[in-house]
Amino acid sequence: MAKKEHAYADICKAIQAKQFAPVYFLMGEEPYFMDQITDLLLNSVLDEAERDFNQIILYGADTDAAAIINAARRFPMMSARQLVVVREAQLIKDIELLTNYVKNPLQSTVLVINHKYKNLDRRKSLASAVDKAGILFESKKIVDYKMPGFITSLLQPRGLTIDTKGAQMLTDYLGNDLNRLVKELDKLTLILQEKGTKRITPELIESHIGISKEFNNFELMRALIARDVLKANQIVYYFGKDPKNHPLQMTLSVLFNYFSNLLICYYTKDRSETNLMTTLGLKSIYQTKDYLAGLRVFPPMKVFNLIGEIRTADAKSKGFENSAAPDYEILRELIYKILH
Repeated sequence: MAKKEHAYADICKAIQAKQFAPVYFLMGEEPYFMDQITDLLLNSVLDEAERDFNQIILYGADTDAAAIINAARRFPMMSARQLVVVREAQLIKDIELLTNYVKNPLQSTVLVINHKYKNLDRRKSLASAVDKAGILFESKKIVDYKMPGFITSLLQPRGLTIDTKGAQMLTDYLGNDLNRLVKELDKLTLILQEKGTKRITPELIESHIGISKEFNNFELMRALIARDVLKANQIVYYFGKDPKNHPLQMTLSVLFNYFSNLLICYYTKDRSETNLMTTLGLKSIYQTKDYLAGLRVFPPMKVFNLIGEIRTADAKSKGFENSAAPDYEILRELIYKILH
């Protein structure tokens, strides 16, 4: 039987509607989504008055499968449900022993298992049992090139907006560390409330987070499209002076995404702004202008070759071909090949 895929938004929507599963097994590399689901359950399953007797929190380092099963099989007191949350479940050595309980869970118990930074082995019986009886959710890292779009979607419920450059600046600086990102967005939200505005600008980010609005991957890409050799090299030099906040892998991801999308543009018959926006999954017409400009600047064979050069740069940065070149030199060589 094929595994069921549970979308984060659908899980949250069901919880908000008080439609609870008897078991939630939350696993994967990205802790943010697991924490959000767990917090939502902690705030939704029980009323505040019911929590003293019906909410149990266990920690993987201090518990085992038997203790979890005993807690889950307990009946609630003066409440329709009880909530059992297991944190750090990846530390439980005999976790597979939960299988028999999960096959026949107590319907008055909501069991939430946080299994962070690694996945449950889907070939074993526990994963199959959870998949049938409850929610098996894999929390995946968001790949770097999708982060600007995710930032935009994260701001929508707050009634806030951000332009493409601002989203890329935050991505460059924070990567795909969602917990850190949310903290910075919380800070920017408070500042916007004080200012009485609802748009996060590059200037606001520069002032309050300390990211340069002139030297970032967004501006590097714009310099390459404009064939501005001086500006591009200034940005590369700036990155080389501060590699911690401007990691090579992030820059390579931005370049690879752009040129891969540009190659798709060449294979697209309808190159209108509207169609390119749909084809590439862009958030706004404004973003298509960089691709239309790229079509005028980079011939198709050049684009094809550059994708290979970016892959080579990535391999060199990881030590392949016995490369000992510093990241700054690898990027500078790559930028030269893009511009010439």
